[in-house]
Order: sequence, then C-alpha cells, then structure tokens
Amino acid sequence: MTDIQSKADINALIDAFYKELLKIDEIKPVFEGLDFEKHVPQIVHFWSFVLLDESGYTTNVFDKHTHLPIKPHHFDIWLKTFLETVDNLFAGEKADLAKQRAAVLTYTFKTKWEKIKS
Repeated sequence: MTDIQSKADINALIDAFYKELLKIDEIKPVFEGLDFEKHVPQIVHFWSFVLLDESGYTTNVFDKHTHLPIKPHHFDIWLKTFLETVDNLFAGEKADLAKQRAAVLTYTFKTKWEKIKS
C-alpha cells in the first residue's frame, strides 16, 4: 500500500469512506438529502488542507454540521469507519496523520455537540 500523496488520493479516500458510511443504517439518515456532488469537493478540499497543506480552506467545519440530525454516538461510528477506510487504502505518514486528525476532529465535534445540544 502507498501513502496519501495527492488530492486524487484524498478524493479516493472520501469516496470510499462515504460508500462505507452510507451502508450503516444507524448513520445513513444523517446524510439523507445531502448533495454529495456539492459536498464531496468541499470535504476533499478540507482534507487537502489538513494533509497536503493546500491553502484556501477557511470554512468553519463544525458550524456547517449543526443543522444535521446527529447524535453523539454517530461521531464514534464516523471515526471507526474513517479509520477503517484509511487502513484499507493507505499506509504511511500521511495516512497516520489523517487518522490522528480524524480522532481529534471527532473529539472536538463530539464535545462541542454535547454542549450545544444539551
């Protein structure tokens, strides 16, 4: 396996990740009605910013998700699926960084979510 090296790799990761995530009945309703053609390029841009130091990403990621019907345990499902997808496709420094950043993102989102939704 190779490491994450390009925006094309990130696009492949995100496509595979959402295909897996949407197979999970418990989390699938969160994403119903989402325009993936519009959303996926934004996610790819975010991860390109995080992993490849691509400039220009300025969106508040958390605020973009507050309207979704997310429950705190959905974050754990998201993280488990993301980590498994990375491990299935890539190995190396950037892959490890992706998993570390996903864990931090999950913790941050879950903590903020519990504060605003309680």
